[in-house]
Amino acid sequence: MTAVPRELILYTTLGCSLCEKAKVEIWPLLEQFQLRLREVDIADDPLLMERLSTRIPAVGLGDPNQVCCWPFDSAQLREWLCHQ
Repeated sequence: MTAVPRELILYTTLGCSLCEKAKVEIWPLLEQFQLRLREVDIADDPLLMERLSTRIPAVGLGDPNQVCCWPFDSAQLREWLCHQ
């Protein structure tokens, strides 16, 4: 049985142009870390909006208190993922 990939969550919101730039850095790492990308719109969650509104794009593995915030490149994101 194949393991289900973990999710890398991209905290975003509608019209976030920096989020599109972040995706370019994220895509090459998904297969390497056996991750699946899931986008979460922070506007749909008041707690996320309060916590991340000035920090998006941000990526995390599920805990919104442990995120890697923009600006990052693939190398920085790879380093962050290695320590998660």
